[in-house]
Amino acid sequence: MEENNSSIAPINEELNVATYEIENIRNLIYTVRGKQVMLDSDVAMLYHYETKYINLAVKRNIERFPENFCFQLDEKELESLRLQFATLKVEKQSENLRSQFATLNKTGRGRHRKYLPYVFTEQGIAMLSGLLKNDIAVQVSINIMNAFAEMRKFILNNGQVFERLTKVEYKLLEYDKKFNIVFDELQKDKGTEFKQKVFFEGQIYDSYSLIIDIIKKAKAKIVIIDNYIDDSILKMLSKKNENVEVAILTSQNCNLNKLDIRKFNKQYPRLKLSYIKKFHDRFILIDSKELYHIGASLKDLGKKCFAISKIEDMDCIEKISKFC
Repeated sequence: MEENNSSIAPINEELNVATYEIENIRNLIYTVRGKQVMLDSDVAMLYHYETKYINLAVKRNIERFPENFCFQLDEKELESLRLQFATLKVEKQSENLRSQFATLNKTGRGRHRKYLPYVFTEQGIAMLSGLLKNDIAVQVSINIMNAFAEMRKFILNNGQVFERLTKVEYKLLEYDKKFNIVFDELQKDKGTEFKQKVFFEGQIYDSYSLIIDIIKKAKAKIVIIDNYIDDSILKMLSKKNENVEVAILTSQNCNLNKLDIRKFNKQYPRLKLSYIKKFHDRFILIDSKELYHIGASLKDLGKKCFAISKIEDMDCIEKISKFC
């Protein structure tokens, strides 16, 4: 066996890492497949060996390393560890240890690996320490064993906390699912066409916004029937889609003159004003398909309680369309 290991020599580098603190080593211990393990590259760094020589020692003595001593990670497990590396907030002492590891990597160790890494359990490292020969192996092995013991103690003492956190995490996941369901339903409701909406005194902006939404639905033509209309309707119609025609049917007593219409048409064509005496109520007709009954004049939105209702009787829609 000694002949097999004679070619596995430690790296002779001038690094001040003969003794590692247990806390530093503990930061190199991860949980994979329910076991506490260390990466082959971290083990190699601690023992001052190149990673390939650590794995070579294992291959030459494979009968001493069953799966509960040493095993190779798969792609999913490796990606999980990479995420841990990316999100872990390492203390300064651990950062120093990692910086030493980075220094060793400058020699080529750990870079451009062709194979998935191996990991060692506590028993595997104990077995490995008996195969390696260098001056710091004994002290490093003691510190590694102590670090594993401290990790077990930490997990044991905080087992209930971890269990509670797991339960909390599951509850949060359930809440997230329920929230997503509620949110989806709200989104559906948002897109559902209203049948009737009642506005109370003071709800000027809300009623104004709904009229704008109705106006924006038009793709070809808007017909507005209101005997008491004024120039405030022009501000609403400025929100219409481009190239949508507008016909306003009103009484001769309205406060909207031809000059207002000409100015509006220069920027938002095309609006046509007609006088009619056949209507008492207010209506908005969209593309000759959708008819809305407005309980108040458009110039008085929100001043008193009123309602906006959608009329789905096609006979009514067709009859009103004939006046346009």
